[in-house]
Amino acid sequence: MTEDHKLKFVFTGSVGAGKTTAIRQISEVDPITTEAKPSDETTARRKKTTTVAMDYGQLTLDGGQLLYLCGTPGQRRFDFMCEILTKGALGLIILVDNSHDDPMSELDYYLNLNAAFLRSSAAVIGITHYDEKASPTVSDYYRVLEERGDPWPVMHVDARKADDVRLLLNTMLATLEYV
Repeated sequence: MTEDHKLKFVFTGSVGAGKTTAIRQISEVDPITTEAKPSDETTARRKKTTTVAMDYGQLTLDGGQLLYLCGTPGQRRFDFMCEILTKGALGLIILVDNSHDDPMSELDYYLNLNAAFLRSSAAVIGITHYDEKASPTVSDYYRVLEERGDPWPVMHVDARKADDVRLLLNTMLATLEYV
C-alpha cells in the first residue's frame, strides 16, 4: 500500500456499548465527537451525553499508515450514519453491551443493519460490559454467528482499556487478510 492509501475502520453498536470511549483510548489526536444531551428518556437514564453524528480519531500503524477511526451514533434514529460512515471503510467493529436486556438481538440488529457492507468487508465483534454481566458468553455469540453463517471473530473487551481496543484492531487487521 502507498502512503496515500487511507485505512478506515468504523465502530458501531448500541447506546453505551463503548464506541466513543474506545476511540478516545487509542486516538493519537484529540477525538472529534458530536456528543449531545440525549433527547429520549431511555438513553438519558443510561448516559449524560450521547453521539448524535459521529466520532473521529486517528492512529498511526507500525508501518506508518494512518488509520482513521469513526464511530456511529447508537441511537437508532441515526442509523443512516452507518451507511455514510462505512463508505470506503475496510472493516466494521461491532460493540455489543453484554449488560443490555437482550444483547443477542443487538448483535443481530447491527449485523442486519450493515449486511450490505459486510458482504464484501470484515467485522470483529467486541463484547463490552462483560465485567457487569458474563452471560451470554463468548461461546453463545459464536453459536449465533454460526447459525447466521457469519464468520466474524468475537472477544470480550473493556473499551476503557487501550490494550483491549488495540486487540480489536489487530484482530480486524488479521481478519482482513482472509476476506
